[in-house]
Amino acid sequence: MKRGKKYLEAAKAIDRTVQYDTEEAISLVKKVAVAKFDETIEAHIRTGCDGRHAEQQIRGAVVLPHGTGKTVRVLVFAKGEKLDEALAAGADHVGGEELIPKIQNDGWLDFDVVVATPDMMGVVGRLGRVLGPKGLMPNPKAGTVTMDVTKAINDIKAGKIEYRLDKTNIIHVPVGKASFTEEQLADNFQTLMGAIIKARPSAVKGQFLKSVTLAPSMGPGVKVNTAKLV
Repeated sequence: MKRGKKYLEAAKAIDRTVQYDTEEAISLVKKVAVAKFDETIEAHIRTGCDGRHAEQQIRGAVVLPHGTGKTVRVLVFAKGEKLDEALAAGADHVGGEELIPKIQNDGWLDFDVVVATPDMMGVVGRLGRVLGPKGLMPNPKAGTVTMDVTKAINDIKAGKIEYRLDKTNIIHVPVGKASFTEEQLADNFQTLMGAIIKARPSAVKGQFLKSVTLAPSMGPGVKVNTAKLV
């Protein structure tokens, strides 16, 4: 893959053979975020899980203390008074069955997170083929299937992020923006890592955190010393 001049210049600041302490890694990752926009800083966590086994799956959610720096659009599937509750809590879109053709046939996807009350999951289930591959299906483990729509919306708007294993047993999650202070990024990163270490499946033997890398969306990655995270 051909890299641009800016990327190659930024990469010179990083020693690929070194695992940096969290503070130093965050300082470096801010330095190498040289794009003309406010880049998202992401954590890429390679685990010792084997996601093919259900008991080694990881999926959950955590509220980052300083949010993600991104405005999150929330769609809520509900009915009756829960629709009004969702609107009052700040949901961007609310509705029920009438939204199915709009999403299925018209390709409407102007939302980042979907919340549903349990009694609407039969309806939402019909969107599995559309929402599933995009990671948008509501899930009780992530707190997005709930009767407490107010709490769900408040948490999401405050900076709640979902983490899950991909097919290669890696977790990819945002921890903030390049414009955040080092302290804000460190708080968010430590909160995220605390949640993931706590979510370690008991079935996983051996090393759980194989590698942890912090990277801006357009820049090179910085390896974090995993020994100091556990």
